[in-house]
Parts: sequence; structure tokens; C-alpha cells
Amino acid sequence: MKSRRAEQLWFWLFTGPALAGFVLFSLWPMLRSLWLSFCQYDVVSAPHFTGLRNYAYLIFSDPAFWPSIKVTLVFAAVQLPLSLAAALGVALLLNQPVRGRGFWRSVYFLPSILPQAASVAVFVYIFQSDGGLLNRVLALAGFTGPAWLGSPAWALPVVIMISLWGFGYPMVIFLGGLQNIPRELYEAAHIDGAGAWARFRHVTLPLLSPVLFFNVVMGVIGALKVFDVAYAFGAAQGLTPGGPARATLFYGLNLYQQAFTYFHMGLASAMAWLLFAVIMLITWLNFRLSRRWVHYGD
Repeated sequence: MKSRRAEQLWFWLFTGPALAGFVLFSLWPMLRSLWLSFCQYDVVSAPHFTGLRNYAYLIFSDPAFWPSIKVTLVFAAVQLPLSLAAALGVALLLNQPVRGRGFWRSVYFLPSILPQAASVAVFVYIFQSDGGLLNRVLALAGFTGPAWLGSPAWALPVVIMISLWGFGYPMVIFLGGLQNIPRELYEAAHIDGAGAWARFRHVTLPLLSPVLFFNVVMGVIGALKVFDVAYAFGAAQGLTPGGPARATLFYGLNLYQQAFTYFHMGLASAMAWLLFAVIMLITWLNFRLSRRWVHYGD
């Protein structure tokens, strides 16, 4: 009896502070932001309850709401497949028994832990229209490079290319999944006459599908919440984040501007909860669809 009480005491000694921290620093701010999403609040004055007016304004009247959604969806639709393909391809290469494999794994993972602002600053120098490294190389080949950073048509593709630099985390997860696939399956498929593509299609992909599903879910969530690349992209050029012509005004960046530039905390809270609802819906759909193609081994 005493040992059971001692276990309960130690349990609450360890979990009590964690639970209190969760309530204080996570649950309460979430509930507070939910309440503020139904209010007009500018930080200076007290919140004034307005019902669903913030949500109605965002959906029907805000000139930046739908453009930011379009930019975010285009980014997610293009960047996510390219990022996962790059991560899987590099993971397949780094899973081979080559010399210096640990070194190359570190090299490919390193960009993921570098500060995003530093990486964006380097790429902004590369893509500058006047004197940029890329346009210099194109000039040597006899071509005139476009205004990569100042053109609304090229700004978003440049941001997508910059974001592809950090595929280290999904690469590591893919690599862990590849190392858990039994080598005997590849040997049996090889004996049956299966080529490299057939082994990848019928052995690697089915057994890697849970890992692929995890990376897809996390990639979708990350793409919908993207903020730092877009903010640093504008700041590195000395421009207002989101330019040129709202070509890089992502949803997360729009939310940040509503909250900390215009101090429309009620609108920003409503935007945050709309994003939360969309992420929950997409995640639920991913789990529903995963039942058809994700293979869970014994």
C-alpha cells in the first residue's frame, strides 16, 4: 500500500509541473485566442465582443485573405512533392554501402539546422537581378536572366527553390525507414528476376509507406504554416514582407502582419483558428485516405 502511494506521489511530482506548464503556456493561450477571435481587440483597448464579424470579414471582405490562401496552396502543391522526392532520392543514395557514408549524411542534413534567415540571405544574393551569381552565370552563357526577386511571376518559384534546401528532416526519417526493410526481401526479389525499379516499386515503396505517410502529413502541416522563409525573403531585400505585389504573402505571414503590424489581434486570432481547422481537416482526410495505400507490416 505504501509503495503504491509512493508511486502516485512520484507520478504527480513529475507530471504535475508538466501539466501546470501545459495549462499555463499552451491551453490557456489557445482558449484565450479562441475568445479573442470573436472580439475586436487592438491591444490598447479592452476586447469588444463582435460575434462572427471577424470571420465574416476575412471570408467576404479582407483583400489579402484569399490571395494569401492561394499563395500558400500553390506553395504546398509544388514544394511538398519536390521536397519529398529530393529527400527520398538522397536517402536511397545514402543507404548504399559507400565510403564516407556518415560524412555525406551529415553534409545533406546540415542545411536543415542552419538558421533560415542566413540561408535566405545567401540565396537572395544568388538570385539578385543585378550582379547576382545566377544571372552572371547566365550572362556568360549568352542569356539575360530575369528579375528573379522583383518579378511577381518569379518571386514565389524562387521561394519554393529556397525552401527545398532544407529537406534534411524527411531525409533522415526516410533513411530510418529504409534501414528497417529486411535485406532478404531484396535478395528474394533479385533472385526472382526483379530489376532495380521493380524492387523499388514492389518492395521499397510498400514497406516505406508508413514513413512516407508521416512525412506527407508533417510536410502538409509545415507548408500551410510557412512563415520564416517568406519573412526573411522580404527582409533580406529591404522590402515589405509579402512582396512583390503580394506574390509571397503566405497565410502565416498575413496572420503575422495582422497581429504585429496592424495590431488586429481579433482578426489574427480568427485566422489562426481557421488555419487550425483546415489543418485538422486535411490531417483527418490524410488518415482516411492512408487506409487504402499505407502498408503496415507485422
